[in-house]
Amino acid sequence: MLRIYSDALEITRLAVALSRTISRQNPGLADQLSRAAISVPLNIAEATGVIGRNKRVRFGTALGSAREVRSCLEIATACGFAEPLDARSEDRLDKVIATLFKLAR
Repeated sequence: MLRIYSDALEITRLAVALSRTISRQNPGLADQLSRAAISVPLNIAEATGVIGRNKRVRFGTALGSAREVRSCLEIATACGFAEPLDARSEDRLDKVIATLFKLAR
């Protein structure tokens, strides 16, 4: 399994926990965040089990979901539903997105 898989799982854990807080003020955003966060490690795992073009497609899907997680978190922060990510978590999300970008090309 890729090294970023554990980072993706940690981001998922954090995002799902934050979605519980966000859901009090915006259930739709919380649901979208949770679904996107869960999608990232699932698509990474799926990509590691296929070859060829399908591998890049799965990494691309994981990349889109990771970017969606970032956007949901930024929106939640902008709207006052949640605090910004700490620097370590932000770096971890950046690492996941950058790696998936390279793998999806």
